[in-house]
Amino acid sequence: MSPRSDPRRPAEGRVAVVTGGAGAIGEAIVVALQGTGHQTVVIDKTGTFAADLGSESSTRDVAVAVLKKFGRVDVFVQCAAAFDQAPISELDAATLRHVFAVNVESALWLTQAFSPGMAERGFGRIIFVTSDTVWEPPLPSMLPYIASKGALIGAMRALAVTLGPSGIAVTSVAPGLTDTPGSRTVNSDSDFDAIVRRQSLTRRLVPEDSAAVVAFLASDGGAAMTGQVLCADAGKIFR
Repeated sequence: MSPRSDPRRPAEGRVAVVTGGAGAIGEAIVVALQGTGHQTVVIDKTGTFAADLGSESSTRDVAVAVLKKFGRVDVFVQCAAAFDQAPISELDAATLRHVFAVNVESALWLTQAFSPGMAERGFGRIIFVTSDTVWEPPLPSMLPYIASKGALIGAMRALAVTLGPSGIAVTSVAPGLTDTPGSRTVNSDSDFDAIVRRQSLTRRLVPEDSAAVVAFLASDGGAAMTGQVLCADAGKIFR
């Protein structure tokens, strides 16, 4: 195996930005990227780089601040997500627009800010955290969230074609139902058990499962992966 394609090779000097890095899956991604040598930067509602990702101006401002401090971004992971829920009978424009602003638009504004530097260096990784609910929607009320994640997958594929010639790989990781403090507030043990029984690997998913896939895609070992969605859901969805 050449050093260029070795996923164990330290990513020394590479800066990785993770939105939603204060959440359970986001934090696990930060830890995983730090473990492979990345200098990590968290964009979230609070912290050193605080931003309202539902606001275009706030999102663009935080991108400028990150580039001013670090001078570069080599890996960009969009993990932040809004989960506002409403079935079609109750959906309104404000709810839909907020979910799309956080889940889709902010990913595009940050890609717009970070990708030119990646292109100049001939290397970049852009990874969107989506969801396996795109293929198997569980609840009518998750319409805004699922629609946004489907849009994000479409954006990922378009960006893979657009940015690929510049050496930038664009991919997506789609977690299944993951055992996090947030998911436990709306899912009982019986809900988790029901999902586990439908998985090929019959254990409850943890944040580190998705984080490991993100770390691989960010590594030199993921150099040939672009335009793809990897389902980190223990074999619940086959696609």
